[in-house]
Amino acid sequence: MAEPAHQAAAAPADPALRRLESIVLPDATPLPSAYAEADRRQAVADLLTENRFDPVGVPGGPFALNLCVRDGRLVFDIRDAADAPVRAVALALGPFRRLIKDYHMIVESHELAVAEGGHEARIQAIDMGRRGLHNEGAELLTQRLEGRIGLDFETARRLFTLVCALHQRI
Repeated sequence: MAEPAHQAAAAPADPALRRLESIVLPDATPLPSAYAEADRRQAVADLLTENRFDPVGVPGGPFALNLCVRDGRLVFDIRDAADAPVRAVALALGPFRRLIKDYHMIVESHELAVAEGGHEARIQAIDMGRRGLHNEGAELLTQRLEGRIGLDFETARRLFTLVCALHQRI
């Protein structure tokens, strides 16, 4: 009986490397709303502090992400540490449009409530609605990226904020 061939097992990817190191958005001009701009800046800062970003079948890491909207599609242009392209993933924006529209309406409602000196309970209710939309957007983004890019829930929530910011610029 022949002895089984010994193969070197592929070393699992270091989870500490399966993350985003930088995020580039195509347009650095501020968003029309101060609240939306602050939300975008906070999402980027939070993402760079802690995230899980695992492009399936792409070795190495950490990664840089150029996130843009091109030809009506959301494009995840993933690059290595030397800024060399390693994979691009494009998603149709159609499934996100209702959530993005609702998100922008919530942001406007929040700004209006604050400007009017709104009651704390009203502002809290608006914030709860915003969190719910973020959760729904994160779930949709995770589903649409399944089998292509692995994300944790918080990373998906923050990326959804950036998707809304990109959509506001087009």
